[in-house]
Amino acid sequence: MARQSKSTGTKQSMVREAAVEYETRSMAEVFWLAFKSLPVEDQGAFLRKLLDDESWYEEIEDAVSIIQARGEPSRPYEEFEEELRREGRL
Repeated sequence: MARQSKSTGTKQSMVREAAVEYETRSMAEVFWLAFKSLPVEDQGAFLRKLLDDESWYEEIEDAVSIIQARGEPSRPYEEFEEELRREGRL
């Protein structure tokens, strides 16, 4: 693909590059490392900004629930689903 330069009137080739692919987990690691490298005051400022953003409330609530439930016993979904079926709730 080529485009014409407005200032010189000559054609310049234009290179288009594909978007960089990355794994979500690796991107999360990059952000985590960047956060950890911030001074404590900046980490606090970032967290305050995050907590002040109402659009994050549900995600924060979910994260807290997950952290609180870490030690609780778990079971396979299929077992839970079968229990709901037996009780007529599904």
